[in-house]
Amino acid sequence: MTVIDAQGRPEPPVAADESATLLGFLDYQRATLAWKCSGLDAAGLRATVGVSSMTLGGLLKHLSYVEDHWFGRYLHGHDRRPPWDTVDWRLTPDWDWSSAADDSPEQLLAMWQDAVAVSRELTAKALADGGLDRLARMSWPDGSTPSLRWIVCHMIEEYARHNGHADLLRESVDGLTGE
Repeated sequence: MTVIDAQGRPEPPVAADESATLLGFLDYQRATLAWKCSGLDAAGLRATVGVSSMTLGGLLKHLSYVEDHWFGRYLHGHDRRPPWDTVDWRLTPDWDWSSAADDSPEQLLAMWQDAVAVSRELTAKALADGGLDRLARMSWPDGSTPSLRWIVCHMIEEYARHNGHADLLRESVDGLTGE
């Protein structure tokens, strides 16, 4: 039974196997980002804090890219999906962040939701083909190859770190605070 908290996030299971626990924490972090971005218009998703150029819209687009990068590209060896496949990353290494201002809230949310849905499918496929020990199809430049376990843990860390940014950004927009 999944417990949903007051913000609509699924609580990670308190007594489950490693796979369910890790994926529960990842989904909790994903839901935290969705909560922090919910109900905002374009101005809210473009708001910044201090001298930082980071925005909630940029976070949504960046994490869409990160989902595709780790679960699609690294784990399964897939080519980059649109729009990532047409970006000159050497010329514009922060394109995912900076181009978010050109997208509507609906586009950003749909892009992120699609990336998460695809990542969940790819994760299930990898779990069925070796479990958390399954190695990625792509290796790092030093020849090391991350496992699905490493990728899931990295994604939990990625979301948790950026959710801290999201807390500050959302509070600056309308005062919403919490976890």
